Amino acid sequence: MSWYLDIGPESDVVVSSRIRLARNFKNYPFPSKMTREQSAQIITEAKEAIFGNNDIKNDFLYLGMDDITQIDKQALVEKHLISPEFAISKKECGVIVSRDEKVGIMINEEDHIRLQCLYPGMQIQAAWEYCDRVDSILESAIEVAFDMSYGYLTCCPTNLGTGMRASILLHLPAFSMTGYIKNLLTACEKLGISVRGFYGEHSQAEGNMFQISNQITLGNNEIDIINNVVNIVAQIIEKERQLRNELYKQNSYKFEDRVFRSLGILMNSRIITSEESLNLLSDVKLGVDIGIIKEVDRKVLNEILLYIQPANLQKLSGKPLSPEIRDIKRAEIIREKLINK
Repeated sequence: MSWYLDIGPESDVVVSSRIRLARNFKNYPFPSKMTREQSAQIITEAKEAIFGNNDIKNDFLYLGMDDITQIDKQALVEKHLISPEFAISKKECGVIVSRDEKVGIMINEEDHIRLQCLYPGMQIQAAWEYCDRVDSILESAIEVAFDMSYGYLTCCPTNLGTGMRASILLHLPAFSMTGYIKNLLTACEKLGISVRGFYGEHSQAEGNMFQISNQITLGNNEIDIINNVVNIVAQIIEKERQLRNELYKQNSYKFEDRVFRSLGILMNSRIITSEESLNLLSDVKLGVDIGIIKEVDRKVLNEILLYIQPANLQKLSGKPLSPEIRDIKRAEIIREKLINK
């Protein structure tokens, strides 16, 4: 099962865990300075490293960005397999994706290789182990740019060292409802932790989902970085659960009215935007996770979360749709999933 449809540990608050590694080939300039011929050679060597390994070659497939539609590219963004910037890149580039869609290897993004692994729920250690395994396979076939003093050399200095970002996507409706989210942003910044939106860097929080990740990659090893992120996220999880319970105890009728009203709108709407549906789904997920809404399965909510997004909605429909028709189709899919749950 694909990671984004599955349920993992601590899933009442934690949506997903991700490890991302930045790597560069030793004898090539960074992607921003490469010729198209050099870019093509990077792709060839990266593909040979993965598909030349008998242990994993059948677990992956390659997609050239020039060979797929813009809708297909955006669908990969919505699955968090490639970055939004990569989807609109004009460079010679491609992505190697695992068949279970837990691993995405962007070739010629900001760095030659952006390897990432995603797991549902709080499974950052499992994501690291899988990512480390694939990274070892890559480095056994490719000579990467590495310095004994600075670690892995990357296009952006903020990625120097381990080249690693450990990210955990959290659903924080109580932080948002109480206004504590501002305090969280301030506290995380002081601790060297980034708080970003649904799609990471340069994106906005949607449906009260926030990505928590390390800012510093130089000076600490991978395990220390992961442990620091996990320790901070554990405190956020505890506080979010505490705030949820406090909100419910303060006014249970108001709390229940909000989550059931959102469920009612989703089950009866005929036209709905992605922004509105994400906000309403946040309320419904809150109701499910706190135990008020018992008739909706979390996996159904995960399916809805994927299929209401513009590109995957159009792929599910089998054809391009105008924004107006997408809003109609989105409402139809939500009703179908919730009624046939």
